[in-house]
Amino acid sequence: MAASRPRIKLPESAKVGDIIEVKTLITHVMETGHRKDKDGKPIPRDILNTFIAKFGDAEVFRAELGSGISANPFISFQLRVPGPGTFEFAWIDDNGTKTVELTPLNVV
Repeated sequence: MAASRPRIKLPESAKVGDIIEVKTLITHVMETGHRKDKDGKPIPRDILNTFIAKFGDAEVFRAELGSGISANPFISFQLRVPGPGTFEFAWIDDNGTKTVELTPLNVV
């Protein structure tokens, strides 16, 4: 199942050097591959296995996810603001589908 459009929460504004919290939430079933459908057939595994956050051209956060992660994964991390720029958030699932969201950071 393809993921839905993610929700991203950043501070309304930040100064260079501030430490900010970045919050993301994406809707995805995160099927483990251990369950069976009503006919007893295995439901194929379909999870978001990788999350990558970049700021400008630099990777600032990465998470490798496994089948123990719940549906609709919420990911939060902190970052020291290096300057103005745009975040690129990417979620990649087992089928190779990549969901990407670009979000600018308002630096004052």
